[in-house]
Amino acid sequence: MSLTKSTSITPHLVFDNAADAIEFYKKAFGAEELMRMPGPDGRLMHAAVRIGESELMMCDAFPEYGGSPSPNTLGNSPVTIHLSTPNVDAVFASAIKAGAKETMPVADMFWGDRYGKLVDPFGHHWSIATRIENLTPEQMKERGEKAFASPECA
Repeated sequence: MSLTKSTSITPHLVFDNAADAIEFYKKAFGAEELMRMPGPDGRLMHAAVRIGESELMMCDAFPEYGGSPSPNTLGNSPVTIHLSTPNVDAVFASAIKAGAKETMPVADMFWGDRYGKLVDPFGHHWSIATRIENLTPEQMKERGEKAFASPECA
């Protein structure tokens, strides 16, 4: 039996202000707040929201206890959170309206998704997509080779 048969992966993000992030995710992605546990100074030791069928855990940065820094403290994030949705254009527009910044406009991609990227006000990167066409690996390879050979990719 596979060790991963009945498990799931849940991102756990660090923020400079997790309470504000919860409100942003409610506006941007229609998140449902599941819980929050503030510490003695008001910073959130733990919180969770649900976006669609996925849970996202979060907390404020606690560097004094050896906690991870936020992306804004680091100046960037090496991680992108991918959100699959039935309507990428509406979700993307909602996130921008709520305060996210576009890093790649929504467009139809060679691998069969309508796809765009943004960074939220807290420094976390998101890719958002809607599957518009199911392709074989061979079709994706062929389209990818064409896309990367075009002058726009040079």
